[in-house]
Amino acid sequence: MSYFAAILLMEKPELNATYRAEHLEFLEKLEGVGKIFAKGPFTDGAGGLVIYKADSLEEAKQLAEQDPYVIKGVRSLHLHEWGMVQV
Repeated sequence: MSYFAAILLMEKPELNATYRAEHLEFLEKLEGVGKIFAKGPFTDGAGGLVIYKADSLEEAKQLAEQDPYVIKGVRSLHLHEWGMVQV
């Protein structure tokens, strides 16, 4: 299992509230099956971050691309494998 950082940068702030509930439901569902390590908005309003747990970049991409924010173009997706170092 690896970690993947999905940086979701705001593209259409006027649509953010419209799709927020769908986005949060999507994340809750994935949390329930152990696919989310962490999530949250950037405090400056620029978007947010989701850390997915997946076996491959391809799996993480498939998960992240199902986010309603990504599907509706509200946020752009930038996905990177994260080499988490625990301290």
